[in-house]
Amino acid sequence: MKIKNKVALVLGAIKGIGKGIGLALANEGVKVALNYFDWEESIDELKKDFAETDVEHLIIKTNLLETEKIQGMVRKVIDRFGRLDILINNIERGGWPVVHGKYMQEQWDLEMATTLRAKWWVFDSALPYLKASENGIVINFSSIAGITGRSGPASLIFNDGYAAANRGISLLTETWARIGAPQVRVNEIMLGIFETRHGEKTRGWELLSKTQQKSLINHTLLERTGTIEDAVNAVLFVVKDAPFMTGSIIKLDGGYTLGGETVQPMPEGIV
Repeated sequence: MKIKNKVALVLGAIKGIGKGIGLALANEGVKVALNYFDWEESIDELKKDFAETDVEHLIIKTNLLETEKIQGMVRKVIDRFGRLDILINNIERGGWPVVHGKYMQEQWDLEMATTLRAKWWVFDSALPYLKASENGIVINFSSIAGITGRSGPASLIFNDGYAAANRGISLLTETWARIGAPQVRVNEIMLGIFETRHGEKTRGWELLSKTQQKSLINHTLLERTGTIEDAVNAVLFVVKDAPFMTGSIIKLDGGYTLGGETVQPMPEGIV
């Protein structure tokens, strides 16, 4: 599918995977609206990188935990570009046991509100415009925490609330695919351990011992963490090359959820 001159709203765009996706879409000729709230120290670099694309873009600062402000964010996109075709629903609260320690109510509530609730409010506010596009695309980002929970080597990096919220995202993806059809495709990319999400470029990774880090890598069949480029390539596939895909969950985890299980040699048998 040709996506030049379409309009995308990318959440969590200040750095990491969100920024990488925004840049990749801009390089495809997509006009991008980039929402952020935290990491203000990265804003100058964001402005510089997108200025170099020569593609029309809009940077918005919105706290998506304040649900009453979400319609205003979407309205800014429509006022600027007149349409909305692509929603990259990339927002979460990390869920690190080694960082946050024992649960307090505030931490639990933040994970639910950020990872789950904000996605719903953004989708609901954007849906009329995505339907008007008649070829709208939504990509929800989630985590394999929704499959593994707090188990095995991942016990140190996935909290219970984070895992529960991410399982909830898959339910939303399937529900929204029904709501959006046939004008809007809704799919989900479920991330494993990525360099900027629970991987080596995060503060939590540095709190793990070398043995603990190795156990996470060894549990991943491809024996590495994911990169921003891995996530970007998956997004471009869903956006450009999968027009018949909706309600699907792509597990992009390097085989983590299959790791730890060995395949025994075929027995000789008795006949």
